[in-house]
Amino acid sequence: MSVPFKVVIPARYGSTRLHGKPLLLIAGKPTIAHVCERAKEANADEIVVATDDKRILNTVSELGFQAILTRKNHRSGTERIAEAAEKLGWTDDTIIVNLQGDEPLLPSDYIRQVAFTLANQNQAGIATLAARIDEADEIFNPNAVKVVLDKNSYALYFSRAPIPWNRATFATTKEMSAELSPLRHIGLYAYTAGFLKKYCVWEMSVLEQIEALEQLRILWHGEKIIVQIVEKTPPAGVDTLEDLYRVEAFLKKN
Repeated sequence: MSVPFKVVIPARYGSTRLHGKPLLLIAGKPTIAHVCERAKEANADEIVVATDDKRILNTVSELGFQAILTRKNHRSGTERIAEAAEKLGWTDDTIIVNLQGDEPLLPSDYIRQVAFTLANQNQAGIATLAARIDEADEIFNPNAVKVVLDKNSYALYFSRAPIPWNRATFATTKEMSAELSPLRHIGLYAYTAGFLKKYCVWEMSVLEQIEALEQLRILWHGEKIIVQIVEKTPPAGVDTLEDLYRVEAFLKKN
C-alpha cells in the first residue's frame, strides 16, 4: 500500500489555550519535533511545517526538517496549508496530508492510510478517518466529533451532538444498544492541492459556524468526503499543559 504524498504540518505560535505550543518540550524535544517524526515514519515524499512564526521556522530547520513562513491572518490550518502548497508550486493533483502540529502520538500508519484512501477513489476531494465508539459517554461528549456515513463510506454529516440519535434508548438512557455503531471522527485529512484552491474561496457555512467544525463547509458546498474506518481512536493531542504531561508520560512508558 503505497501512494506518493506530501505532509504539511500547520503550526501556529499563538495558540489560545497553550501559547507557544509547538516549541514546548515533551521528553526533551519540542512538540513539533515529535510530529515531524511521525510524518517521517509514514514515508511521506516531503514534509513541510507551515508556520506563522520565525521561532518555529528556525527550530524546525535546526531539527533538519523543512519549514515555510506563512501569513498570520489565516482562519484555519487548512488555509495555511493552501498558502504553503502555492508557494511550493505543487501541482493540482499533489496529495497533501494535513497533520496537526499538536498530534505527537498519531500513528504513522494512519497518515499513510488517509493518503491511500483519497488516492483510491474518484468522487471525493478529501479523505479522513474515523473509529468506532465503544463507550456511551463518548457519544454524548461534545469534544468527541461524530460522523455518519452513507453505504459507500462517504460522510453524510459531522456533529458534536450524539449522531445517529437512537430514538429507542437515548431519550431515557445513555446506554449503548447492539444495533448502534457510532463513529468518532479523527481529525486527519488528505486532499489534493487543486481541492485546496477551491476550498479557500468558499464562504464559511452556517453549520460550520454553529458546530465549530471546519469540514462542514465542504459538505455545505456539495462536495464529498470519503471516510476510512480504522481500528481505534489515537491518543488525544496537546491542547493544555495537562495534555503535555500526559503525552510525556505516555512516551516515557512506551
